Amino acid sequence: MHLHEGTKRTPPMASLPPHSSISLSQPLPETCSSFCGHIKISFPFGLSPNCSLPGFQLSCKFRQPPLPPLLSLPGTKLRILNIFNGELRIDSSPFIASHCAGDHITLAHLTLPQTGPFTFSGSSNRFIGIGCDTAAVISDGDGKFTSGCVSLCPSPERIPGATVAGDCSGVGCCEAAVPYGRRRLSLGASSVFGYVNVSAFDNCSYSFVSENGAYEFKLEDLRDFKSRANVSARLEWAIGDGAGCSSPHFCGENSYCVSSPRGSGYLCNCLQGFKGNAYLNGSYGCQDVNECMNPNASPCVPEARCQNLVPGYKCSCPFATTGDGTRNRSGCRKIFPIVEAILGTALVIGAILILGLWIYFSQKQRSLIKQREQYFRKNGGLLLLRQQLSINEGLADSSRIFSSEELQRATAGYSDTHIIGTSSYGKVYRGILDDGRTVAVKTLRAMERSQIEQFVNEVVILSNINHQNIVRLIGCCLETKSPMLVYEFAAYGSLYKQLHERDFSHGSRLSWKDRVRIALETAEALAFLNSAASISILHQDVKSLNILLDDNFTAKIADFGISSLVLADQTEMPPLGQGSFGYLDPEHFQSSQLTANSDVYSFGIILVELLTGQKPISISMERPKEDGNLAMYFLSSLKCKELK
Repeated sequence: MHLHEGTKRTPPMASLPPHSSISLSQPLPETCSSFCGHIKISFPFGLSPNCSLPGFQLSCKFRQPPLPPLLSLPGTKLRILNIFNGELRIDSSPFIASHCAGDHITLAHLTLPQTGPFTFSGSSNRFIGIGCDTAAVISDGDGKFTSGCVSLCPSPERIPGATVAGDCSGVGCCEAAVPYGRRRLSLGASSVFGYVNVSAFDNCSYSFVSENGAYEFKLEDLRDFKSRANVSARLEWAIGDGAGCSSPHFCGENSYCVSSPRGSGYLCNCLQGFKGNAYLNGSYGCQDVNECMNPNASPCVPEARCQNLVPGYKCSCPFATTGDGTRNRSGCRKIFPIVEAILGTALVIGAILILGLWIYFSQKQRSLIKQREQYFRKNGGLLLLRQQLSINEGLADSSRIFSSEELQRATAGYSDTHIIGTSSYGKVYRGILDDGRTVAVKTLRAMERSQIEQFVNEVVILSNINHQNIVRLIGCCLETKSPMLVYEFAAYGSLYKQLHERDFSHGSRLSWKDRVRIALETAEALAFLNSAASISILHQDVKSLNILLDDNFTAKIADFGISSLVLADQTEMPPLGQGSFGYLDPEHFQSSQLTANSDVYSFGIILVELLTGQKPISISMERPKEDGNLAMYFLSSLKCKELK
């Protein structure tokens, strides 16, 4: 048998676990008996080891006619009446506890094998007590469960008015729940007051287990219960004792697995539209039901054509009629001329609506194109194109201007599932360009008109930067309300994430070799930025969150959103811009002036992060409030020689 959960494909065959004596991928032997009297026996049950799963072998004892054969569980006295998927119906009539005035108490014990797939059902059974002065008790025989009920009667004349037929409400008949998952039940019944008040009409008590709905209380049961006692109960069964369908399970093709309600093991059911043994394959297993085979029982109305599908069926109404053709739904109805007129009118109205929508969306598209042109001019598009052509004739080969449609396709319409980062300057999306390249698309906040030329300047300069440890600017988009930048993609995210946010139960920390290499690569990139021949770039926000790692774990400095440009002959440094707490240079912060030394100071904080694995700002048991700043913590640890 193979693993299967409701597909129609025929999967590869597989056998049962090693303890099984039969392979479900093979037909059952022809010698296997399928009936014991009128009771049908289906796999996994059988009358011999070769025809059943371990623990599912039954015993069929033939008796002298006219007595029918006796089907039972081997090693027990439990007679089987029916076999269902997940349950057995047994005769519980021989297991009735009783007590009458002047007699000893007769207990009843229902016992199942201590190992195997069977337990007494707690959901399909009820414990019943009969009598007018009765205390009925049920226990599991192991002292873990004891329960019961009490039944009392004022007089036989008042019993019919105090109870509804079939209802065991405590007047002449009472009931209680049966415990779940038990293999042994002990039953008892006795008097509460010694039958003193009811001896004239009832001096006996009985208790038994009955399946739900099988026993209906009647007044004559108080006078002569044993002569009409014919009760049945239910057992639960399942295959295996694991965690249901979450553990390995074996069901036939065209079937699906269901975890057993009792909490362990599983059952198999045929898919809808199939019928047969869900535990077998081939002709013995779940076969397609041909719903069209019997015209008198067809699911289609007589005038419809029935077509069998695998699985299911299809009903087709004849020409000039409408409906689904089924008996229990709309059937087939004739289309009258008035209906045709209504349909024609609806088609005309539909055509008018479609034409109106086409005109509306065409007008909207023209407005959108015009708006994009305005955004392009506002964001300095023409100026950017002129500067690109004047600075570097070959710039179009390395950096390009994207259309808004290209970036919308690349980011699946700027889906939230593509967001890989957010900041005060906008969001960063992971995108896949039409040529298959994976990129990072950064959206910027809306800019004032005075900032447009500075943005254009920055894009042109960054487009000309070519360093292996600086994230390369691939291009930009100017057709949207806020400009967008397209960078190369860093597969392993930021250095901050690798140092402080990784789940180290699934991977080791950065090795010392990697940390030293990342520090050297970052230093080379900063030196390149700060010492360019004609223009120096002060990053102003050097931090581990802005150092990205590509798929080779190569460090790349990113996020030049607040960088400053310094001409080679410029004597005054630009005023202090923005930055991140924990990385700001305190001396230059006080002077309100920013130099390359500020980037160097921030780089020093990153070195301490790499060395200690500590966050730049943190208050914990290891770092008290006065050492919340990593720089202060590092200096304090060096002084006390307690660096960790």
